[in-house]
Amino acid sequence: MCGAAQADDVETARAIVARADEVRFPKEGFQVLIDITSATPGEASEDRKYRILSKGNENTIVQTLEPASDRGQAMLMRARDLWVFMPNISQPVRLSLAQRLTGQVANGDLARASFSGDYEPKILRTDTIDGEKMYVLELTAVDRGVTYAKVLYWVRQSNSYPHRAEFYSLSDRLLKVCRYEKFQTLGGRIRPTQLVMEDALRKGDVSTLRYSQMSLKDLPDRVFTKQYMDKLNRVD
Repeated sequence: MCGAAQADDVETARAIVARADEVRFPKEGFQVLIDITSATPGEASEDRKYRILSKGNENTIVQTLEPASDRGQAMLMRARDLWVFMPNISQPVRLSLAQRLTGQVANGDLARASFSGDYEPKILRTDTIDGEKMYVLELTAVDRGVTYAKVLYWVRQSNSYPHRAEFYSLSDRLLKVCRYEKFQTLGGRIRPTQLVMEDALRKGDVSTLRYSQMSLKDLPDRVFTKQYMDKLNRVD
């Protein structure tokens, strides 16, 4: 009986994470714009803009739109393989999902943003925050190729809305905290349209991600190839 109960718990945890993923992003192919403002105390804030084309969390293109000096740079993710394509450089460069993209944002935060498949979830407990009951899940990376070694994840019981995530290193050090905010209609359903990512080690270092203009798109697999990336850069 104990084994069956444990299996049920694992399936329940996976279902919670999958539902929260679907709140954040469509399962189908889609396009979305992301504006990122990164702030560090005592320094001018930095603004960057990206266009994301994504299909099923396995295939993603991240195009840099702003600043103009970086326009034409793009990342391509296939499964957990990630490359950056740069104007005037003939060969793409391999990247890791955990590498910093800008501010508090890692490559994997944009290229591989869903948690299902990358993490093995476990329900730790339930919390009540502002009168809302939350599942608190511990997500453990299935291998070292994913963005974070461990995530603590708060998900509302009533509607599967993600509320908060804490991202940890392999040595179990808290790296950053993410809040999911401004739930509005985007891409046909209510989603968090703003993410606030705070550095847990350097107080005041914050990146705010704002999502807009999400639309479902039919994205065949040939889109996620080097040939298409070359064509994309010529068009832009």
